[in-house]
Amino acid sequence: MRNTKPSMNILWALVVINAVATIANTLGVLSIPVAPLLLVSVIFALVHGVMRYRWTGMATFIVICLVVSNILENTSILTGFPFGHYHYTGALGPKLFLVPLLIGPAYFATGYLAWALSTVLIGEVRRGSSALTTFAVPFIGSFLMVMWDLCFDPTASTVNRIWIWEQGGGYFGVPLTNYLGWFLTVYVFLQLFALFLRSSRAGDEQAQPVSRAYHAQAVVMYGMIGVTYVLAYLVGADNTAVTDAAGVVWQTASISEARAAVSIFTMIFVAVLSAVKLMQGSAEALNINYAGTDGSATPLESFIGETPAAHVQHQTAR
Repeated sequence: MRNTKPSMNILWALVVINAVATIANTLGVLSIPVAPLLLVSVIFALVHGVMRYRWTGMATFIVICLVVSNILENTSILTGFPFGHYHYTGALGPKLFLVPLLIGPAYFATGYLAWALSTVLIGEVRRGSSALTTFAVPFIGSFLMVMWDLCFDPTASTVNRIWIWEQGGGYFGVPLTNYLGWFLTVYVFLQLFALFLRSSRAGDEQAQPVSRAYHAQAVVMYGMIGVTYVLAYLVGADNTAVTDAAGVVWQTASISEARAAVSIFTMIFVAVLSAVKLMQGSAEALNINYAGTDGSATPLESFIGETPAAHVQHQTAR
């Protein structure tokens, strides 16, 4: 097991730093810029990922993520596909073509957390994984990523005008196409990574055995994102009217309340579900424990196409 004590301590320190900084920002105690906060999340994702997938695995994840996200973002700005018609203002600083440089790291940090939680819920992707697992992990992970944008986008665009939806949209000035585009973009780079892990080149060595505490770190990081939206609503702020590019007027208090509600029943729900999954033990262990003494498959094993014997072989190989 490669999650050594020093590395685990570093990760827990990053979890605490991230929690304290984001809560302090939300409560107005501090005013930390976006870039340093994002840097903490990026470092966490990198360290966490390297422990599990080695440097080659994470380098592959980063390259696929940055290339796919930047291409599709630029394509959408130019053509409207897949997100819809929008453009970035200068609020996030320098750009790579038409997309701010900070957007790529944001895709990586949050996309990795979505991937990590999806593997907790569905199972690890490695060489020889079933076709269902190889598809399901990135598919579910894409939903987990879009949950974040459901909370984030209305404030970032309609209120703070970091980017502008040129034709507005029904969800506080954000169109449905934005979330469909997010889902497609994230699914593409997560699916490519899953296929990399499943390929003969990647091999089992790219997915190292890890502990429940290791998984819990990613769950806490993801859950904290959702908690900040609830805290922001509870703290409250002056209610003001904002107008989107289509001329529709929205109330900031309504946006804040909607973000809190969506966060509770999406991001926080998933974090709680993942925590329960970890407390129950891995799916592999449960399948082995409840398999019949004759070696027959449980209903879940029959569904995913794997047998207790196959699970035992995985355990033995480790």
